[in-house]
Amino acid sequence: MLLQAGQLLSSAGTQSTTVVYTLLTLALTHSSAKAGVVGFARTAPIAVFSLLAGATADRADRKRVMICADAARLGASGALALALLSGRASFAAIVAVAFVEGTGLAFFAPAASGALRSVVPPHQLGDAAGTEQARIAVVGLAGPPLGGALYGLGRAVPFAVDAVSYACSLVSIVLMRTPFQEAREPDVEPLRARVRAGLRFVWRQPFLRTTALVFALLNMVGLGTLFALVVVGRRQGLSGGAIGALLVPFGVALLVGSLVSPIARRRLPPGVILVLELWTWPLSAAFVLWPNVYVLAAAMIPSGLAIPITNAAVTSYRLMITPDRLVGRVVSVQTALIMVGAPLGSLGAGVLLGALGAQATIAAFAALALALAAWGTLSPSIRSVPKLVHLDAPRR
Repeated sequence: MLLQAGQLLSSAGTQSTTVVYTLLTLALTHSSAKAGVVGFARTAPIAVFSLLAGATADRADRKRVMICADAARLGASGALALALLSGRASFAAIVAVAFVEGTGLAFFAPAASGALRSVVPPHQLGDAAGTEQARIAVVGLAGPPLGGALYGLGRAVPFAVDAVSYACSLVSIVLMRTPFQEAREPDVEPLRARVRAGLRFVWRQPFLRTTALVFALLNMVGLGTLFALVVVGRRQGLSGGAIGALLVPFGVALLVGSLVSPIARRRLPPGVILVLELWTWPLSAAFVLWPNVYVLAAAMIPSGLAIPITNAAVTSYRLMITPDRLVGRVVSVQTALIMVGAPLGSLGAGVLLGALGAQATIAAFAALALALAAWGTLSPSIRSVPKLVHLDAPRR
């Protein structure tokens, strides 16, 4: 409960600034390409540092890693809030803070996955993963409109709230008494060997390997489309609060998806769940025919419904087949592979929006989504995975 409560507050602050970073950069620079650079700076560290972060989570004390990550993000968000209050915030400062936030998340996430494995009984890991998705859904529902509303009060306000949320997360971690890892012998292997062990495990699991590659490209589609939604909304005259409100139906869909996730996970294999989500993303092509920001927002709703179901299924499968000593590294390897596409999505959307316009940008993302849906449907690695209820208990 402490772990989830702390993460609820922290992720609420983070999610509220997702839209705000774009709005702030557009306000200061009037450039969609520069806004894409900020999105790139925020997500690129997750791909760059994930392997190192996973190895660190499996060797160092996971609790200390999470505390250091939260402290760094708290300081960065607070510093940007102060800079905005003083009127001295620059584009370079926004990029730097976004980079620190992304780096903190890169180190926090694999340690948090290991902590989840340690504080939850093995037979409840699937439910715990579903609970995490519900928490993410609640944040996805409340975060964007909250961020837009806070931005309306003042440019510094969302980042001050974000800093407070990291402080709450830090306190919740400090209060936890359960060890964040099993008793283990000191790991004297060099960093390269430890990272290789995680890479080997993922690569030898066809489903994990294939989903990592599919998600890498799907992240490009998802984050690129979300970025485009904010820019198009701004171009069509919507306020920050209205743009945040645009994402409320998407957040509601995330919440509904998290609630029905246990039913779907019991009845469908993870591969089928993934394929169903993949076929929702090409729906954004409706915007090409009717270039209205509300059409784009509506086209994202089915994807919002599918995302938490897919994430819970894939996360449960990964936790159930991964030994504790490798959890951090396996999470980091998958994260590194998956997040390669995320910064390219924001950066690519910013460049395409400036050069070709909104319709061509969304058409490109929809075409990529259609190719991914076909790949997932035909992939034996995805189709052959059994239902979660048929898997053995997690190995130690």
